[in-house]
Amino acid sequence: MNAIWEAFGWFGRSAQWTGADGIPNRLVEHLWYSLLAFALTVLIALPLGLVLGHLRRGRPAAAAGFLVLSSANAARALPTLGLLILAVILTTAGDLVPILIPLVALAIPPVLVNTYAGVQQVEAGLRDAAEGMGMTGRQVLLRVELPVALPLILLGLRTALIQIISTATIAAYVGLGGLGRYIVDGYSRQDYDSMAGGAILVILLAVLTQVAFAGLYRYAVSAGVRQRAAAS
Repeated sequence: MNAIWEAFGWFGRSAQWTGADGIPNRLVEHLWYSLLAFALTVLIALPLGLVLGHLRRGRPAAAAGFLVLSSANAARALPTLGLLILAVILTTAGDLVPILIPLVALAIPPVLVNTYAGVQQVEAGLRDAAEGMGMTGRQVLLRVELPVALPLILLGLRTALIQIISTATIAAYVGLGGLGRYIVDGYSRQDYDSMAGGAILVILLAVLTQVAFAGLYRYAVSAGVRQRAAAS
């Protein structure tokens, strides 16, 4: 119990709130890595999941399902730290590139799979009715399938962002900043208060992300779709 109180006491030190190693600066760095990786993930996985999920018939649909499941399983099997080290060795770009590669690879599966599954689960009757009204395939996807699939899509986005925030601590292993600096540097100095403080900050950031997505869910998803999702 004393160790827990000492860890919380770490936040009360004035040195923790100023300078390059202060909590505000490290938090901004961590958010920058995380949100950049999340934006890249959304740009890659969300459109791909929507397009592949929209395919319903024939060999293209079967190939799309196989592609989503196999790529997601392969990405989940990748060791994040090992991928980071490999990226550091192989890339000659800026320091930010090696950390983005494993974060994006980690976050793509939940977004891709949930988006694909969300669109696929839309009832065929809704789609047929929309097509019967003269809607094009793109209009059916954006006006019918996307709103109905939104609960699962938001779940995938939330899972991906929380995973990114939790894993972005590995940026400290390649000399970058972020909240991982407290954990890595604390371990090298055997400063357990710093390690615990960094871990607490990452946990709080993940919890705040959960709360933010809960608010987004209530705002973005229509009441009818929410009731439907709760009943299923």
